[in-house]
Amino acid sequence: MSAARSLRTVLGRTASARSHHPLRLDTARPVPIVGHLATSKRSFVAKATEYLPNYPDYTESQTTVREAIAKICSRFPESYWLDIDNTARWPSEFQEAVAKAGWLGIMMPSGYGGSELGLADATVMMQTIAESGGGYTASSCVHMNIFGLAPVVKYGNEEQKQRFLVPLIEGRERACFAVTEPNTGLDTLKLQSLATRDGDGYVLKGSKIWTSTAQVAEKILILVRTTALEDVKKPSEGLTLFYTDLDRSQVSVTEIKKMGRAAVDTNSLYFDGWRVPAADRIGNEGDGFKMIMHGMNAERILLSGEAVGIGYAALRHASNYARERIVFGRPIGKNQGIQHPLARSWCQLESTRLMIMQAAKMWDDGFATGEYANAVKYLAGEHAFTACETAVCSMGGMGYAKEYHVERFLREVIIPRLAPVSREMCLNYIAEKVLDQPRSY
Repeated sequence: MSAARSLRTVLGRTASARSHHPLRLDTARPVPIVGHLATSKRSFVAKATEYLPNYPDYTESQTTVREAIAKICSRFPESYWLDIDNTARWPSEFQEAVAKAGWLGIMMPSGYGGSELGLADATVMMQTIAESGGGYTASSCVHMNIFGLAPVVKYGNEEQKQRFLVPLIEGRERACFAVTEPNTGLDTLKLQSLATRDGDGYVLKGSKIWTSTAQVAEKILILVRTTALEDVKKPSEGLTLFYTDLDRSQVSVTEIKKMGRAAVDTNSLYFDGWRVPAADRIGNEGDGFKMIMHGMNAERILLSGEAVGIGYAALRHASNYARERIVFGRPIGKNQGIQHPLARSWCQLESTRLMIMQAAKMWDDGFATGEYANAVKYLAGEHAFTACETAVCSMGGMGYAKEYHVERFLREVIIPRLAPVSREMCLNYIAEKVLDQPRSY
């Protein structure tokens, strides 16, 4: 039995015990601090200089997840991730290790091999992976498997769930997600790629951009129009979701060279005459936009956890360096000019982490609105970036050197400020929905 499945069994909770959400495991009960934190009897959270410490606010389930994932990550030191980044090589060994331990299905139904835990547990998992030193390279190579097929879980039929979820959870198949198009950007309702019904299938024509992992994925979750924009009453109508084979004989996949996360590819796709079986359509034709929105808030919370994890990794490096680096006969960390920016970053990261866990708990409890998801997405992107920038500057020239890792974190941590939704769009949502301001776009 995998570690993830064992956790669900030990806790003794199944899907039938849940009332608010189909993927929820109620682990909100506070428990005593466990592990090395208990033996050291600390009165504070954890030292930022330590490698993957536990937190006293974690539940029993979250602590178990943290420790199990940390054990896997410890087998992949930062030298592994440095080599992966330098050679732009897919981290297959890490992905296989996570899959073998059963963690790819942490939020998936147990009937298909998943652990059926909640978003809060999954957020702990993804923060831990990023915080280990793997950054967004590590988290991105498993991210789509963790939550990407939420639309299939909720809207797929039984045959599709058996056919699609089982190999994804087992790690035998990898998936990518194609929504954004070159001419529409964040204006998803203006998508132009079209699927035309033809007998027992559809013929797809169009293009996508910023589709990650398409170089290695066997499957693709893709949103296209089945009714042209000019023929629908509302822009949200006429969009249909498919989960199908990524047939490279019918789809041109071109990698986009980018600033960071070189090992996890990002691509533009072009297709004309791509035949997709009707059996690979998820739910009803025209309901695709509703389906992808089901998972958007949860994805933002997950990504926020990953961002904070990178911030903590950078802070760990900088804090240890500042304590050990001697200049003018004293540790540079003795200077408030070094201490205070690092301390400020810890305050920002920790307050954001706590809000992320609250947002995840609310999602697990059935809150569907996006104010907390957008708030933590904004805060995590800003504060994680500041932490990484502070780490580089605190370490001076060594912070700029690849062998010290923090420059890699800085290159990667720009991602949550840009995607999957920009910080400006997060603030737009808060302004409109919480502050009751007129829509600005």
